[in-house]
Amino acid sequence: MSNYSPNEVEAKWQQKWAETSLYRQVIDKSKPKHYALTMLPYPSGDLHIGHWYAMTPSDARARFMRMRGYNVLFPMGFDAFGLPAENAAIKRNIHPAKWTFANIERMRGQLRSMGAMFDWEREAISASPEYYRWTQWFFKKLMELNLAYRKMSAVDFCPNCNTTLAREQVWGEDRHCERCGTPVIKKDLEQWFFKTTDYAEELLDFSQIDWPERVKVMQTNWIGRSTGADVVFHTEQGDPIEIFTTRPDTLWGATFMVLAPEHPLVGKLTTDEQLEAVTQYRENAQKLTDIDRETADREKTGVFTGAYAINPVNEARIPIWIADYVLMSYGSGAIMAVPAHDERDFEFATQFGLDIIEVIRMPGREDSDGPLEEAYTSKYEGHLVNSGEFDGTSVAEAVEKVTDWLEEKGIGKGAVNYRLRDWLISRQRYWGAPIPVIYCPDHGAVPVPDEELPVMLPEDVEFMPTGESPLKLHEGFLHTNCPICDKPSLRETDTMDTFMCSSWYQYRYLSPHDGEHPFDPEEGAYWLPVDQYTGGIEHATMHLIYTRFFTKAMREMGLVTIDEPMTALYNQGMVLGEDGEKMSKSRGNVVAPDELVNKFGADTVRTYLMFFAKWNQGGPWNYDGIKGPERLLNDVWDIGTHEYAPGNEAAGANRNLRRKTHQVIRKVTQDLEGFSFNTAVAAIMELRNSIGETKKAKNVSTAVWNEAVDSLLLVLAPIAPHITEELWAQRGHGYSIHEQPWPAWDEEAAKEDSITLVVQINGKVRDKIETEAGQNDEALKEIALASEKVQGWLDGKPPRKVIVVKGRLVNIVK
Repeated sequence: MSNYSPNEVEAKWQQKWAETSLYRQVIDKSKPKHYALTMLPYPSGDLHIGHWYAMTPSDARARFMRMRGYNVLFPMGFDAFGLPAENAAIKRNIHPAKWTFANIERMRGQLRSMGAMFDWEREAISASPEYYRWTQWFFKKLMELNLAYRKMSAVDFCPNCNTTLAREQVWGEDRHCERCGTPVIKKDLEQWFFKTTDYAEELLDFSQIDWPERVKVMQTNWIGRSTGADVVFHTEQGDPIEIFTTRPDTLWGATFMVLAPEHPLVGKLTTDEQLEAVTQYRENAQKLTDIDRETADREKTGVFTGAYAINPVNEARIPIWIADYVLMSYGSGAIMAVPAHDERDFEFATQFGLDIIEVIRMPGREDSDGPLEEAYTSKYEGHLVNSGEFDGTSVAEAVEKVTDWLEEKGIGKGAVNYRLRDWLISRQRYWGAPIPVIYCPDHGAVPVPDEELPVMLPEDVEFMPTGESPLKLHEGFLHTNCPICDKPSLRETDTMDTFMCSSWYQYRYLSPHDGEHPFDPEEGAYWLPVDQYTGGIEHATMHLIYTRFFTKAMREMGLVTIDEPMTALYNQGMVLGEDGEKMSKSRGNVVAPDELVNKFGADTVRTYLMFFAKWNQGGPWNYDGIKGPERLLNDVWDIGTHEYAPGNEAAGANRNLRRKTHQVIRKVTQDLEGFSFNTAVAAIMELRNSIGETKKAKNVSTAVWNEAVDSLLLVLAPIAPHITEELWAQRGHGYSIHEQPWPAWDEEAAKEDSITLVVQINGKVRDKIETEAGQNDEALKEIALASEKVQGWLDGKPPRKVIVVKGRLVNIVK
């Protein structure tokens, strides 16, 4: 081939790689392992440029690690269950399975066109029975560990998708469904949950993982750890009401209690006189979102139940109210109200004329100062008053002392509370992994025996959404017999949240067709954990928490010995449209990668995606910007196919080209280690320029030319794998460039012979001096002070101070 034809080159080598199983990775204990993973796509039908932006730099990093001597696993699969496929199938009147697997076939071809080093023999598809059999098996194991349970719960329900949503799938201040944007409503349903809260404390420990600080902060805030005390109040009828408080030191100031309108005790406690008002209030509260109810500046509303509780620390009789600012989803759905020291309670008490008792005295305040005009909420300054034996105790000491006293009295205990809630995994939809449970009239919820897994999704089902699972309407699926007593029983008809499938997919990649285990133990012992994970920050409080929980639960099952699923994580940014907005069909700013590949070739698209922006930031697409990477690869082709013959070797030319070659090897190595792909490509462009100049001048030896050209191909290989493979072969080297060792740089060869010493006087540049590289600070000071320009500015006077910065700049202070 004389002219560069990207499509021809890329098709040729993709076929060769597949035929030779170049990227098939097996256990090789003679090499250090590196499990590289990028988040698997949802089979929506087409790869968009965002997929390419996530995957091709991840592939380049994996290829780089392979050339550095690691045994690299880089698998790919499809997160194939869930609402998007079902909604798309309903819209198009096509079965979700047909829609999904047709999309997978198309996307698989598009992924191959990237030239990524995916090990396709390890492909896993979450919607295939051989995969979801083990998803169901894991559900059973979680039941055995008492980490899965079922309860009636007021859940977020999308009236458009007709299914429940996990808390993490409800977005925005208007609390809308993440999938379709419809505002959610509340609905009481029997639901399955996983006890993520059992691992709340461990999930706050990031000591074993190198993850972005932003992700760790987001997870820490989401888990929301707070310390305080659990205290038990009792109603006058004797019913216990447990509350959690971070301020047990204020218990003597609790003048009323507030229950969530949904609290199970409300019906029992409400007196006949208050029944109508309470009933109406509860109905109105159901129509509000949690965000509405918690808004700080919203006018507080509430209704007295007519009942009273006894404050356990002072036997005070305090009224029990209901108010919508208390939520059942937080804590016990009950609070003690201390209006003197809580802004929300102060506002409520003022509005309804309830007692306000000061129990924390702020510094400088006297008894004669009259009632508080606002709540005093400091946790650090002041002392207790009106608090029995604790009067005079400083706030700084009071929490610990009061907590100890509560435990001695048996009316409370120190406690830790979390914002994190158990993971709701039930979905009333068809396209998901069936929950493997049978309901027997005698034995209750019975797990399906292992030998009967998978519980298959029936194909002949009416999957239009009704608010109930379509599986309830399928007689063949619904009716079965109890595995224990063989009595007629009913199957669970809810399916599992698709995040269940993606919480363990990295394990199934190890042996996707294993019929005996969820993954091969030998493969697991070698490859786990994932060494480098890449994906979007948007998964910080969903997938990335769920998969951590899942690994910890798998450790309890004895399946793994690791504590964390992924050692390192890197978040890429987002490709925007040319208008700077998020890409969407409605805006007309979507970039179709297939068209770009047809026009420029995959290598050019890959190179541009790694060059146009910092990978962790992203930025707007620019069609004109792709011309630079296109020119780079055309130049590399010309260089790689050029039959070099030296002319007259110029003095220093060999030294200069070797210097640039080794500087670029060093720079690209450091940049690929740190995911700085844009600066790596920029450095490769510099080497291209230097070699191009040499090509014209013919002023270096053949050995130096060959070293430079081979080095150029090697450092470009992870970024543009096809063209470099072709040129490596044309230059007479053995197959494959991707199995060559990464080039090492020679520090001596990379060292500059001279530097440009910048000289400043009072921060302004006054001279630039070419001088020998590697001199110490004292020598650089002397050179700077000896400059005629500097002497002129100093006017014969000695400087007050001379500062050498990084060995390249001298700042003189007059």
